[in-house]
Amino acid sequence: MERAAGQEVRGVLPEGLAEAIRTTAEAIAELLRGAPDTGAPVPRLTWTVGEVAAHLAQANALMAEVAAGRSHHHGDGTPQGIAEANEQALAAFGERAAEPLAAMIVTQADAYLDAVAAHPADETLTTPMGPMNQVVLGSYLLTHMLGHGFDLARALKRPHMVDPARVRLALPFMIQAMPRVTDAFTTEGLNARYAVRLWGGGRFGVTFTDGSAAVGHELPDRPDCTISIEPVTFLLMALGRCSPVGAMARGRVFAWGRKPWLGPRFPAYFKAP
Repeated sequence: MERAAGQEVRGVLPEGLAEAIRTTAEAIAELLRGAPDTGAPVPRLTWTVGEVAAHLAQANALMAEVAAGRSHHHGDGTPQGIAEANEQALAAFGERAAEPLAAMIVTQADAYLDAVAAHPADETLTTPMGPMNQVVLGSYLLTHMLGHGFDLARALKRPHMVDPARVRLALPFMIQAMPRVTDAFTTEGLNARYAVRLWGGGRFGVTFTDGSAAVGHELPDRPDCTISIEPVTFLLMALGRCSPVGAMARGRVFAWGRKPWLGPRFPAYFKAP
């Protein structure tokens, strides 16, 4: 799949994204091939290893279809709706064996890259998380694989594949998705400006106005709170895989500014699907 990850995708996906998608799919497949039991539970999830792998195979196939311009209905776009659709899709798909699922995950990631090579970068696509272009969709696919790849690595007690370079490639999706996953209950009436900086590069701003979030690559003027965070910690925290309290205790995140107390509250303003 070097061809699709290389020349044809250049000019559509940002540098490094195609390669990150391909190598992440292969790293997940390698985890699965070494799994002694796909019926083992996955920490913090109700799914087994086999169910997480089946979900990844289904999701990668869906992303490949979307990238090719074929939209699919999958929930209502809310975290709860997507979770319900995931459960329904999983119940209708019986494969749980490691080797077939590993092959599907890699094959469908390759199919996604083939589809991207045949379409313009600015094409608007219909996805479970709303309209997005090919760049954001690729970032979405990578983010999804990283989250569940981390789950599988933790369940199988193996090293995970989440690293700072991959996290920075996940930012386009994270930035577009954040307003959609804002928790209306915890942000009710909130007015605040955040500047978020990832160690080593990568940043975005979040402005809450009466509880509604506007998120962009540029930082707001005179932020109320600046958050500086280690990239892997940022992604795992954003996806609900690590505790904000634990991250702060380990010195992986810092907050300062006119209202530094807003820093520890930030993760609670969002609910990951």
